[in-house]
Amino acid sequence: MRSGRIIVAGASLAGLAAAESLRANGFTGELVLVGAEPHEPYDRPPLSKTVLSGWLGTDRLLLPTTRNLNARRLLGVAATGLDLAAREVRLADGRVLGFDGLVVATGARARPWPVAQEAALRGVHLLRDRDDADRLRADLAEGPRRVLVVGGGFTGSEVASSCHDLGLPVTVAHRGAAPMASALGDLVGGVIAARQRAHGIDLRVHTTVTALEGESRLRRARLSDGDELDVDVAVVALGSLPNTGWLAGSGLAADAGGADCDPAGRALDRTGAIVPDVYIAGDVARWRHPHFDAAPQTFEHWGNAVAQAEVAGYNLVHAPANPRRTTALPAFWSDQFGLNIKSIGLPHLADEVALTQGSFDRGPFVAAHGRNGITVGAVAVNSPRVLDGYAALVTERAPFPPTINATDSPDLVVHKGPS
Repeated sequence: MRSGRIIVAGASLAGLAAAESLRANGFTGELVLVGAEPHEPYDRPPLSKTVLSGWLGTDRLLLPTTRNLNARRLLGVAATGLDLAAREVRLADGRVLGFDGLVVATGARARPWPVAQEAALRGVHLLRDRDDADRLRADLAEGPRRVLVVGGGFTGSEVASSCHDLGLPVTVAHRGAAPMASALGDLVGGVIAARQRAHGIDLRVHTTVTALEGESRLRRARLSDGDELDVDVAVVALGSLPNTGWLAGSGLAADAGGADCDPAGRALDRTGAIVPDVYIAGDVARWRHPHFDAAPQTFEHWGNAVAQAEVAGYNLVHAPANPRRTTALPAFWSDQFGLNIKSIGLPHLADEVALTQGSFDRGPFVAAHGRNGITVGAVAVNSPRVLDGYAALVTERAPFPPTINATDSPDLVVHKGPS
């Protein structure tokens, strides 16, 4: 498809990357970029790090473009419905746009605090977009007595680190056994937990927040361990929800867990059949990675959003008999508490973990993750340069535990059971 009208629903990283890919691959028709936020596409990872720490303003986050997209930008207006039979997208302002091709890249939103009255208290924050970051940054600048972070995933841990950098007392309440364990596994998550506590973070694992209290302003929080905290700011970091509501009734296979596609990005209907000329990319996409024996899942990582969008743009333009597939290994990174944490593959699948370089107690380290005797992932802390070698092991499905023979390799100990 080199002419006609293509709509890209979603104007964040994946949407912009898809638009660039469409033009780079020779699409010369009308390109419409639809975005729920009023802002031009911007980079989200700094929101929980350099923005909260005060090093960078949200007006400095615009994503660069490599070409003139010659796109019609409809920003500040969300897509609210999809009619596949009529090939139309409905918008929040009542407009209806016909399309010849469509890229669904509507991303995800922050999971809200479940009690509306408590969520409305001044001082209770989500952190997903730049407006959220501006509001939270303003509250932190007032010097709250204590910040409560609800959830110890990547966003929650990065927020806690930024608050620590500002000299603010921080409590993190995390339902699981260790921060970021759903991505890194319990073993490595436990190592990160010890390092967070060494920085003075009041980390409460196996703990939930049972109530947020105050009149108009947040003043207290009650925890499931029976404690009551005086807090002025709470950051709710309970994960994300794919933005699939607008696809209800469209015929696409989409629900609260994501919108289904194949590794080529082609949208699937509820029978599992490919929907012509409709592609899905980014945080909203749920798919089975061809390299892993794992259930379909969403991959909410920067690199995946770009790779998947580029593949979708190519395939939509060329409609090849043998379409390109997204095969890049899942990878993500996080900077927090002076640690650079990088992951490759799918460590959370592991039933075995081995420390292959460094020490869990101090300094840099690398942990390899295996499942059924195959290397499926690795996590490096303050050792980013070595991860390419581990990526090769995952790609090659190397036997686990891998033989590393590095100068900092300890005596090999394999930890059995869930990672």
